[in-house]
Amino acid sequence: MRTEDVLAAIATGLWRWDNASGIVSLDAEAARLLGLPAESQQLTEAAVRSRFHPVDWNEIDGVVNLAVAEGTLAEARLRIMDGHGRVIRTVRSRSKPLIDGNDYQLVGTLQEVAEQLPGTAAHTPITGDWRRSREAFLLDAGRALAEARSTAEVLRVAASLSMPGFSPDGLAVFGVAGDRLTVIGHHGHSQGDEGPFSSMALDTDYPAAEVARTGRAIYLPTPDEYLRRYPTTWPLAQRFGRRSWAFVPLVVAGRTMGAWMAAFKHPVAFTPDERSVLTTVARMLAQALARAGVAESERELSLGLQRTMMPVLGPGIPGIQVAARYVPTGGGLQVGGDWYDMIRLPGGTSRTGGHGAGRIALVIGDVQGHDVRAAGLMGQLRIALRAYASEGHRPDAVLSRASRFLYGITDGDDGENGGPRFATCLYLEVDLETGTVDIARAGHPDPAVRMNDGTVLLRPTAGGLPLGIVPDTDYPTTRLTLDPGETLMICTDGLLETGGHDLDSGWERVKELLESHDGQDLEQLADTLVEAVHGPGSHHTRGPLADRREDDIAVLLLSRRPAGALPEAPRRTLMTIAQAEPERIAEAREQLRQLLHDWSDGEQLDSAVLMVSEMVTNVLVHTDGDALLVAEVACAEKARRLRVEVSDSSDELPHKRHPGEMASSGRGLVLMEMLADAWGVDPRGDGKSIWFELNETPSGNGCCG
Repeated sequence: MRTEDVLAAIATGLWRWDNASGIVSLDAEAARLLGLPAESQQLTEAAVRSRFHPVDWNEIDGVVNLAVAEGTLAEARLRIMDGHGRVIRTVRSRSKPLIDGNDYQLVGTLQEVAEQLPGTAAHTPITGDWRRSREAFLLDAGRALAEARSTAEVLRVAASLSMPGFSPDGLAVFGVAGDRLTVIGHHGHSQGDEGPFSSMALDTDYPAAEVARTGRAIYLPTPDEYLRRYPTTWPLAQRFGRRSWAFVPLVVAGRTMGAWMAAFKHPVAFTPDERSVLTTVARMLAQALARAGVAESERELSLGLQRTMMPVLGPGIPGIQVAARYVPTGGGLQVGGDWYDMIRLPGGTSRTGGHGAGRIALVIGDVQGHDVRAAGLMGQLRIALRAYASEGHRPDAVLSRASRFLYGITDGDDGENGGPRFATCLYLEVDLETGTVDIARAGHPDPAVRMNDGTVLLRPTAGGLPLGIVPDTDYPTTRLTLDPGETLMICTDGLLETGGHDLDSGWERVKELLESHDGQDLEQLADTLVEAVHGPGSHHTRGPLADRREDDIAVLLLSRRPAGALPEAPRRTLMTIAQAEPERIAEAREQLRQLLHDWSDGEQLDSAVLMVSEMVTNVLVHTDGDALLVAEVACAEKARRLRVEVSDSSDELPHKRHPGEMASSGRGLVLMEMLADAWGVDPRGDGKSIWFELNETPSGNGCCG
């Protein structure tokens, strides 16, 4: 008797589905079960599909794809419909894919099954409730795995997954390193249990190794099946007391990167539905691990770049404290164009000719952009600045050469907004013995100084264009003095503008932090400044934006710390107003207001600002030289005293005039005589100095009580 006759006798038909041609071959019994004439025939896929219930066809499509991927049987129950859309019977399909390259043929059987009794639940491959719970589980699992940012987080999420109806109690993730199988992580095992599996050759007779080699899943529903197929490694698995195991490949972009083991204390049959869930979870797990691996590699690259490009400020230099922080922006590799540096300058003598602690240079800058190109340019520019500084050039010459260098290497390189890349930079040469600081600035925020009594001043400095815009640029030099105990702060604009601030509101935020700090521990102060921008406290300071990571941040702090107690020092500011910069008169007025921020008499403060404006304007109008302003607050016998001097290089002394009612000038000395407690004009060998003094009213809260 023929096989076909035997199968027909038990109402079982044969069919063959050629995926390449789309032709389905049916024997007579299979055709009858599909509601067609009982004769062997070949039909198109569309013709056969029309005989199945649409919902069941969608299910069988997924089951077949899973079977093709795993090389296993495809099993399903299908409702057969007539030409009028009525269900005439239910059949059970069992088929095996025969794979030939990218094509396959599906060969199997169709068998009629009894109709379900009224009131009983349908036992289809995917019942409604189970299907809904499966979809909800996969959505939750996909969301949780997509949010994991590290390998450890991915493994924690995988361990917490509760699969509908058959949750495993033991999990392990295996990776491939060369020709070895390694354990990336596990759950449900004791510490050290992974030892025998941690470095296993890929040709070992072990399910995970076979899955990693072949890319095909292995399901072991019983211990007997495990022992039969893998007798060599069965003793390793036997001691855990599990009843069923699934080993599923972790595949990303067509490459098998490892295997995932799910082990069960209870027996699991691994139906097509259960295999489908496991395969889907494995696919999501592989993608999450790949993303986490890329993110961790990027973080490691970022940290490596930062360690390479950011200098180590130690070993310590006697007499000073230095602290610095670099915080990259949050996107991509977390590298950018901000940098800082501290350079020991050649020679053991100061520029004033004395012998002592010598000189150092402090550099801070910001190359346009937040990408790898910006980081690369920053590294090149930092090396160039170090070379020019080590040659002994003055600050203005160092920046001029650096600008020419950057212009040369970026000519033709389009930046983020078009045109060549540029960089802002602040270069300071510090004489550690005298505290003299010579500053050259290229489009960068000004430095700030915190004085011993907590007063904080933003020190305006002359400046030039950012580096790299034009090949030849001049950078004027500004000099200030850093007294013992005072702290100098230089930073990039990210510290000021992050969080939606502009430079003004950002400076007010930083100023409050500097004033509230005791100025002793610079490392703590550096942490406080960064925390105010990126930490929880940043959301309570001025600025409209919640995102605190839109720009890189670099900050550098330096304080003079001589041995012994700090000497009593007056509060002092100094600045030069050049003939070509009359707009800096407004900066001089603001400097005086900041210096007298706690002066008790507001009318005296207004008088001092008015007199300073008159004195500086007089120098710029009636002489050919620059004005040097020195303002100092010191304790007198019973109260504080303000002394302001404005010096110039002209020998011509001012004269007291009696201007008429309509006169536009000539009132400077008259105002000083009316408003100052004392004033005078002192001739000097190289010019003259005009000065005035104001004594704070006794009710003030100054240092003298």
